[in-house]
Amino acid sequence: MSGNQFSLNHDDELLTAEAWSGEGRNIALATVVDTWGSAPRPVGSHLVIDDEGNFAGSVSGGCVEGAVIGEAIDVIASGEPKMLEFGVADATAWEVGLSCGGKIRVYVEKVN
Repeated sequence: MSGNQFSLNHDDELLTAEAWSGEGRNIALATVVDTWGSAPRPVGSHLVIDDEGNFAGSVSGGCVEGAVIGEAIDVIASGEPKMLEFGVADATAWEVGLSCGGKIRVYVEKVN
């Protein structure tokens, strides 16, 4: 499958990471580790990203997902994991993909 996003079942992201790694792709795994308030994806949700910006899965949506993908490309290049936190005021929550002012914390690590 080509393109930027894949429509996969919730548990398929780790299988995708394994497959992409087996193809020799440089990849990162982003995982929702904490949520506060209303968040679009639960703890344990994954996003797999390669160094070309292809991705599978979801950790939030909207601008948050784009920011995680950008940070993941940096993590792949540096090899240094990052903990990312996102939260917004209720007035702008829907614009960035966090409903009702929710907050999320996402851990991004390179997968070898």
